[in-house]
Amino acid sequence: MSKTGKKYRNAKEKIQAADFGSWHEALDFVVKNKYANFDESVDADIILGIDATKGEQTVRGSVLLPHGTGKCSRILVFAKGEYEDQAKTAGADFVGLDDLIEKILGGWSDFDIAVATPDVMGQVGKVAKILGPRGLLPNKKLGTVTFDIEAVISDLKKGRVSFRNDKSGALHISFGKISFGDEKLFENLKSLFKAVMASKPAGAKGRFVKKITVSSTMGVGISINPDEIA
Repeated sequence: MSKTGKKYRNAKEKIQAADFGSWHEALDFVVKNKYANFDESVDADIILGIDATKGEQTVRGSVLLPHGTGKCSRILVFAKGEYEDQAKTAGADFVGLDDLIEKILGGWSDFDIAVATPDVMGQVGKVAKILGPRGLLPNKKLGTVTFDIEAVISDLKKGRVSFRNDKSGALHISFGKISFGDEKLFENLKSLFKAVMASKPAGAKGRFVKKITVSSTMGVGISINPDEIA
């Protein structure tokens, strides 16, 4: 007996019968063949030609998507003094330092993105082993360790997303919502692809982006040659 639903099987059958000549057509299919009763996210799974066991081949970066992500991220800021006031004014959801560190040490993690000013990173190090594996530790390379608090919060609210490869050498990134339509999704995907390509480590040999698959939250994946995005 099949463990997948009828709508999922129907969508998969349509993919097998379809001939996607471009990413526009693939994304149009994703949009038109949604079947969940909510506005699904659209995700990209990117298989990279790297050796994920080598630290120097880690792929990480961030990109400000032209149409945002459609999500309302909960932003936490580690800061003190005037920067704490700036973070509150800019609209951060959680702002503080020692109090937030204690909450995190106690098991709390009800936020999506963490930002910190450089002067408090020594204290933030107390929760590095907790936040690091979850991809939540502020990082200078991702722009989340900065004194320019207002600007980074503004970008995050507009739709800046960060990425980092997993242990298998793949990236998993949401880049919009079904309601965006295929044109806006394509523009977001193109910006994301350029950011990933710009993050290619010097030690990576051969084809860097080997495969990209897009899918909605509840939908089936569609794979097309990455060269079609350029």
